[in-house]
Amino acid sequence: MAPSSASGGEARQALAAGIGAYLLWGFLPLYFHLVAGFGVGSAEIIAHRTLWAVFWAFGLVFTSRQIPQVARVLREPRTMGVLALSTAAILANWTIYVIAVNNGKVLEASLGYYINPLMNMAIGAALFRDRISREGQIAITLAVIGVLVQAFALGHLPLVSLALAFSFCLYGVIRKQVQADAQTGLFIECLYLALPGLGYVLWLEHTGAGHFFDGLGVAALLLAAGPATVVPLAMFAWSARRLTMTALGFLQFLAPTIQFAIGVALGESLTPLRIVSFAFIWLGVAVFAWGIVRGSTRRSAPAHHDELSSQSS
Repeated sequence: MAPSSASGGEARQALAAGIGAYLLWGFLPLYFHLVAGFGVGSAEIIAHRTLWAVFWAFGLVFTSRQIPQVARVLREPRTMGVLALSTAAILANWTIYVIAVNNGKVLEASLGYYINPLMNMAIGAALFRDRISREGQIAITLAVIGVLVQAFALGHLPLVSLALAFSFCLYGVIRKQVQADAQTGLFIECLYLALPGLGYVLWLEHTGAGHFFDGLGVAALLLAAGPATVVPLAMFAWSARRLTMTALGFLQFLAPTIQFAIGVALGESLTPLRIVSFAFIWLGVAVFAWGIVRGSTRRSAPAHHDELSSQSS
């Protein structure tokens, strides 16, 4: 799990930033539970998330000196159209996740993010003709078995898990079509969502159903939805450019593991059959991770050989 060519202190900082991003994502259910404890409904949480995130996203593009890129994208109807689609996908993902967490389905949510990288691999093969390794095929098969066992345990398909995995996978597929940096794309997506979010918040406050003015504590928690959305993404984007795929392959399972532990700690039902289903998923994850390590080792070996050859010549 070694960092990439960004050596020394920067490599360690990149690894720390990546771990920090996934830790924040992992503990996000506790934040939503805390806000919901003040009587704030899922729709209001999502509205505040979309509203306050735009300010933090703007700060991100400003500090990254991407204002000219934002101006260019705003003048490109096709790019704006693609970003409108990615906005719909990420809004669906956020909505499903918040509702799931606030309705005692953190375990199902964690399952979705275990499945996501395996679904990405399958979609990549189907849409972009990416080659799936033998380890990848085994991992996907184990994940499918895990989902089927989970369906048997629940009495229905784990729709929350599948919807979370698919919506985030779809988001990634759409964003591949955008000729802009991640920070710029996020800011445009937040722009799309900010006005509806503001409108809904104002309507709630006008009708007396809002909670923003219930006290400083509630207001601070709702304002925190902005950095809770943007900060881990910024940390991830910075680290992803400096870490190997091996490191990222391992880190991406940190968040759902924390979410799983939170779901268990919150007393969600964990029957023996559900444990079996997660065991298949975890086994698939292990095979997936092994495939990443094996592939990384194969790629580094020729490079090391070439380096030795050049030194001897």
